[in-house]
Amino acid sequence: MKSYSPPPDKSITIRALLLAAAAEGSTRIENPLDCGDTRDALRCLEALGVRLCREGGAIIVEGRGLRGFARPAGPLDAGESGALARLLAGLLAAQPFPSSVTGRGTLLKRPMAPVAEALRRIGAKVTAARGRLPLTIKPARPGGGRVAGVSSAQVKSAVLLAGLSAAGPVEVLEKFPTRDHTERLLALMGARLVTGRRIRLEPGPLTARPVAVPGDVSAAAPFFAAALLSKTALEVAGCGLNPSRLGLLRALGRMGARLEFKPGAAFPEPSGAVLARPGPLRAARFSAAEIPSMIDEVPLLAVLAGRAKGVTVIAGVEALRGKESDRVESTLALLRSLGVKAAYSRGALRVTGAARLLAAAPVETFSDHRIAMAAAAAAAACPGLRIQDPGCVDKSYPGFWSDFGKVFGIRPA
Repeated sequence: MKSYSPPPDKSITIRALLLAAAAEGSTRIENPLDCGDTRDALRCLEALGVRLCREGGAIIVEGRGLRGFARPAGPLDAGESGALARLLAGLLAAQPFPSSVTGRGTLLKRPMAPVAEALRRIGAKVTAARGRLPLTIKPARPGGGRVAGVSSAQVKSAVLLAGLSAAGPVEVLEKFPTRDHTERLLALMGARLVTGRRIRLEPGPLTARPVAVPGDVSAAAPFFAAALLSKTALEVAGCGLNPSRLGLLRALGRMGARLEFKPGAAFPEPSGAVLARPGPLRAARFSAAEIPSMIDEVPLLAVLAGRAKGVTVIAGVEALRGKESDRVESTLALLRSLGVKAAYSRGALRVTGAARLLAAAPVETFSDHRIAMAAAAAAAACPGLRIQDPGCVDKSYPGFWSDFGKVFGIRPA
């Protein structure tokens, strides 16, 4: 049996940094992830006058309160992080100065109209240039209100961050349950909120509290997939076990994996170990309601479907078209490179399982870290697979290839 411990969770690290900056007091964040996206978050907070320091493996954030940020000298650069860009818009929506959020690379092509529209519904003055970055924020105090039909955790989080400084309560009604890291951190820091599909937040200050970031289940996902494809038992320790992020593990169980969970910490973020034993892969159908809990892992699920007996249907993947790449098209391209038949129609991927994966052509990653990681998992069952631009994984997981090589003996050519 092989063993592996994932790096810290990127989503939780970014949220913890932003909420700590808006809290009153000093927050110690243990085990934060160090990657391109989190470094961009630190730079943006420093531009807003937030004092940060490192102490061993922790980051200490001196909070400035909800409306105490300094006016930045220019646009805040979110790099290529959609989460950072959208959550910053919520954080800045109630500040007494104008601001703007921009980015680099593929982030400049990603849709920002939904977050701007959601923030305007509660009284913020946020606009997106032609529906994309930059986001322009004018001084305003949101009045509060309701935003319905939300299908993005990032949009939800932006509304909740803005709602902390609103004149009245805000409510978010989700179309489907999405990851709830923001709600958990808000509860930890004393926010008054009711959670569930209908989230209600009363405005009010946050109080600094220590935060420990668990291992990233999304970072562990390609290791689980590779274990199944190579018929290898794998134990993953120190892994985040937030139910809103376990969609892929639930999918793996339906496709033939035998999973055993060993819970550890429980609040604010559950974590523990997962033991995965492989079995014969079988096709399954996944509804749109299941996708938010595994939105980052759909390319991996599609690769596994390429080795499953039968036709797998993955519905509700429209949102993948606005990621670091058009992840629908890049996933189809990946499957073609592996000799797998697949098609996309009416928001759903249909993947026909093959007897084996083929190194039919070099895999193009489209500078998308999730596609590169899915290709790495495929390489566990496809010796000789060549992956172009494997270094794009550094965006979220700088040590990925080193860790993957240690566990599976596979490194990019």
